[in-house]
Amino acid sequence: MLEQARQLSEDGNYTRALKYYKNILQIEHGNIGVIIDYGVTLQNLELYHKALEVYDIALSLQPKNTSALINKGSALHALEKYTDAITCYNIVLSIEKDNPLVLAYKGLCIAETGNIQLAIKYFKKALSIDGECELAEISINTAKGIMKLN
Repeated sequence: MLEQARQLSEDGNYTRALKYYKNILQIEHGNIGVIIDYGVTLQNLELYHKALEVYDIALSLQPKNTSALINKGSALHALEKYTDAITCYNIVLSIEKDNPLVLAYKGLCIAETGNIQLAIKYFKKALSIDGECELAEISINTAKGIMKLN
């Protein structure tokens, strides 16, 4: 059943995947991986508040679960709660200091708050760790373009 849920999600059939995840969680309510996948599916359906509730359940079971923290940060970002998202990313970075994707995500949130120069520093740091971090590469070019306009 889990493979079916994941395949449905991968195929973009999130509504059906959600039903599978709900059924799986009735049997395996403490399975962190399933809980997080359920949250991601909710997030893919743009049900961000529900996704946050699910990530909080995962974090109550494993407070330093980096996948739950990253996804929670992403949901908070979508809700324009940038400071809260940055807090999630900071926790991940205290565990995984050199996570280029999280550095890029944090840079995006910082850019949203208007501090483009600081955001660029995070994008550069992400690229110094992983020169092929596409999110950081796209973001730094966009940020530099914004700086030129101002």
